[in-house]
Amino acid sequence: MRFIIQRDRLVQSVQDVMKAVTSRTTIPILTGIKIVASEEGVTLTGSDSDISIESFIPKEEAGNEIVEIKQPGAIVLQARFFSEIVKKLPTDSVEIHVENHLQTVIRSGKSEFNLNGLDAEEYPHLPQIEEENVFKIPTDLLKAMIRQTVFAVSTSETRPILTGVNWKVENGTLTCIATDSHRLALRKAQIETTANENYNVVIPGKSLSELSKILDDNNDLIDIVITENQVLFKAEHLLFFSRLLEGNYPDTSRLIPSDSKTDVVVTTKEFLQAIDRASLLAKEGRNNVVKLSTIEGGVIEISSNTPEIGKVVEEVQSKSVEGEELKISFSAKFMMDALKALEGTEITVSFTGAMRPFIIKPLNDDSILQLILPVRTY
Repeated sequence: MRFIIQRDRLVQSVQDVMKAVTSRTTIPILTGIKIVASEEGVTLTGSDSDISIESFIPKEEAGNEIVEIKQPGAIVLQARFFSEIVKKLPTDSVEIHVENHLQTVIRSGKSEFNLNGLDAEEYPHLPQIEEENVFKIPTDLLKAMIRQTVFAVSTSETRPILTGVNWKVENGTLTCIATDSHRLALRKAQIETTANENYNVVIPGKSLSELSKILDDNNDLIDIVITENQVLFKAEHLLFFSRLLEGNYPDTSRLIPSDSKTDVVVTTKEFLQAIDRASLLAKEGRNNVVKLSTIEGGVIEISSNTPEIGKVVEEVQSKSVEGEELKISFSAKFMMDALKALEGTEITVSFTGAMRPFIIKPLNDDSILQLILPVRTY
């Protein structure tokens, strides 16, 4: 194998596939990056058997030559060293050449590295996915949907299914739901589907976070293919595979209250900053609990009291308060996470009592919703 390639493109592709490579793997060859040179260009693959990422660098793009293939072939190189080497090479062009016994020479300018390669034949094959049931979604919408839900997945392995995000597709609507049983994030969007397919799968939160980091911010469509145990995201020159979590996701629809006793409309930014300030004294112990109470004239009082440190009280003028008077305590962190995920300048918070979950959503927008369980304070 022998080819010459633009360094910047190589660095970008290596960084993308590195997101799937882990040092903690039971299969030693997976600590490497697989490099395949063919007539069309160069393909890099990284995998940790949960996530696999394949990045393709075409021979030319928009009339510019990116790769010059001298001799097709394949090799697996230690990811940790290879990625550091390509980042620090001196010139814009890199030559990679595999000699006998898998010895790989990497040349750039006056610098030359020799790396011991591994046999590419021993690298596990990526899942073969039948691409008949595809749905499409713009990249920026996909990234928004991930950002607005993935923070609410559980980090505890006691219920592995909750470490994923539940994706449901029915009647051309994609619904993403994440919950750690103390809070829940939900986001819906219309998508383009080919067949009238319905899906209900759970994608690991970690996979979605990594996917979101790799995708560019544009509105190009991404193809998504779901099979029994894998999901494939296809962008231009990029394939991202993730295994699905096994098991049934809990039915969350019954957690979401349909009626409310108290509705508050506030300015998102003002409310967020007030909660942030109130949480300053609540960092220690009792998982930073903040109290909210409604007082006369549409004013909301936000307070926090930590006996050994001190207390903070702040009043926020709401746009409107309807319904019963209310005192409720909740985690400031959960509330801030939820507020940061929402879009829009004003939000509605709907309460159904001091001990019941409450809902936060943007004014006049039903496509997104955050739910938080209050904290008992006596």
